[in-house]
Amino acid sequence: MSLEPAISGLVDEFIDSGRPSSRQQTFAERRAGYIASTVLAGDTETRVDVKDICLDGCTLRMFSPLNATGSLPAVIYYHGGCFVSGGFETHDNQLRQLCYHSGCRVIAVQYRVAPEHTYPAAHDDAERAADAIWQAAEQLEVDRERITLAGDSAGGHIALVTALRLKSAGNWLPARLVLIYPMLDATAESVSYQENGYDYIITRDTLLSGYEAYMPALDAMDDEASPLFREDFAGLPPVHIITAEYDPLRNEGEVLHECLMDQGVESTCQRYLGVIHGFFQLGGISQAARNAMRDVAWRVGQ
Repeated sequence: MSLEPAISGLVDEFIDSGRPSSRQQTFAERRAGYIASTVLAGDTETRVDVKDICLDGCTLRMFSPLNATGSLPAVIYYHGGCFVSGGFETHDNQLRQLCYHSGCRVIAVQYRVAPEHTYPAAHDDAERAADAIWQAAEQLEVDRERITLAGDSAGGHIALVTALRLKSAGNWLPARLVLIYPMLDATAESVSYQENGYDYIITRDTLLSGYEAYMPALDAMDDEASPLFREDFAGLPPVHIITAEYDPLRNEGEVLHECLMDQGVESTCQRYLGVIHGFFQLGGISQAARNAMRDVAWRVGQ
């Protein structure tokens, strides 16, 4: 399928500008560019309550339906940004929308990013935050039995690894995982890396430079660098995976789906056509993004 018209325009601009590499930018420039792109998310959803909280040293932002009372299902959300950028500013509108459409409390985790903080800082922050939220569920008015771990890109990677860490610890597990075009393979050897790694804005260089900054001393095949190749998925809760047609990461999300099913995990996977990596944050210009938002909201609200 051809690209959605508005996304096609963005891609054309990127190609016409000479396909600038993320490696030529400072991390400050990458972060500023990510924040600037949030205008493409659409109008800010105001029909939610938002407050910043701190639990066990974890910085969190909680989105709740207006006038919500009592225990609600919750989404613990890990932002994308290739391990080097992203946070409350880049994901505020998407999480407002997810909260409104799902009726859930959505709790965003601000984990540490590279190069200032390298592996395992983000992974450790994510696990500690999930445990802190579970422990404080009554205080937060969260239903412990209906917690979803979710994330996009690097955040999808972190959500999956966090669930595997929680399974290993044996204290609790989320009800489900939602992984939005997750980064899963630090070797970058999939066919979709070759097909989609150069023209579609979030390029091979963007993704690999993020891995390199966050995991400079970690082997690319390490279990927590490339969770795609793990053999300990059995026992995870149901997983839903979103992929994008023109995404370098498309193949690895779809291979994860097959691996999960092979290891006895309930898994579903949906490829959105005509879109690129990061499309979930383009609700202001992309019908596929709006469709994906409604679908994810329905799933986490179950």
